[in-house]
Amino acid sequence: MAGKNIVVLGGGVGGLVAASELRQRLGKEHHVILVDRDDKHIFWPSLLWLQVGLREPDSIVRSLTLLERKGIQVVRGQVQKIDPAQKVVQVDGKELRADFLVVSLGAQLAPELVPGLAQAGHNLYSLKGATAIRDQRKSVTEGTVVVLVARMPYKCPAAPNEAAMLLDYDLRKHKLRDRVSVSLYTPEPGPMPVAGPVVSAGVRQLLEEREIAYHPQHQVTEVNSSTKTLHFANGAQARYDFLVYIPPHVAPTVVREAGLTGESGWVPVNRQSMETKFPGVYAIGDVTGIPLVAAGMSLPKAGVFAHGEAEAVAQTIAARVTGQGSDGAFDGHGQCFVEVGGGQAGLGRGNFYAEPRPEIKLHQPTRYWHAGKVLFEKEWFRRWF
Repeated sequence: MAGKNIVVLGGGVGGLVAASELRQRLGKEHHVILVDRDDKHIFWPSLLWLQVGLREPDSIVRSLTLLERKGIQVVRGQVQKIDPAQKVVQVDGKELRADFLVVSLGAQLAPELVPGLAQAGHNLYSLKGATAIRDQRKSVTEGTVVVLVARMPYKCPAAPNEAAMLLDYDLRKHKLRDRVSVSLYTPEPGPMPVAGPVVSAGVRQLLEEREIAYHPQHQVTEVNSSTKTLHFANGAQARYDFLVYIPPHVAPTVVREAGLTGESGWVPVNRQSMETKFPGVYAIGDVTGIPLVAAGMSLPKAGVFAHGEAEAVAQTIAARVTGQGSDGAFDGHGQCFVEVGGGQAGLGRGNFYAEPRPEIKLHQPTRYWHAGKVLFEKEWFRRWF
């Protein structure tokens, strides 16, 4: 049997898991190629800890070249063009031809879509931004800290709420909370709305218990950094002294130019197989748009889903390459920790594919769940690197 080329684009959660699982399932005559623009894998959940000084940047980053020891070919370069019909990818001017192609390029962060945003605050969803929050928050001794969700959808639905609660805890730890207020502004109707009204109310209660002012249905339209003012579509304005933002997310330009995206702006896929409209081409993780039965809702963008989707795709490709075993299927189950500070965390988990609406339960914050996240971080690096 001639060897097959399986090309995985993107070294985030989905790409890392897909490439690793494929390498385990396939013989050495088959080639697993992982492409990433900067060859670094960042454990994104720990950016929340980094912003309040509980992690160092180097401790949550690993080089993807370590995967070469497992027999995965790592190509560092910019994906310039994708031809999904032919399964050909152009990387830094060179062509890669695939028998199977997995697109896991994530969401492109686009703060420039909100005038003034990038100049006014710090991007929580980047290593550089989270590090700047850690360093510059120390100068905040009075005024207002604002956590701002710029647009929907965004990855890791719990993160803005966690960021606000961790910043609240850090201010209390430094005995500054009586002089510094914390506010959260978001276009959502409530925290984590896709998880249902009970979970959303539970998260909002966690915020209110910490005297974090929660402002739903506030779509930011402009940020004036000279006056430190946020302008919203509903006519409201708000001042800030220190701004932490979650930027708008869009599908990467190269994915849009390839004709992979649909009406939602994201890549439509079969929600079990993760196959796109192009046979043998799969998309996983944040780059996808998967509608749920609940009106107007989509599967959240989160690493836990990228992980499950990657496992399903790897199983399917391996079965089709070898002619053995069965196709994989992603079942819509997921979970996420909800950090609240003080060494405690809650846990939300359930079935997002359940009908007529997702069935999610929120476990209240304890030290047990926080320890679970710490262990998860350690296990992640041990297992995949």
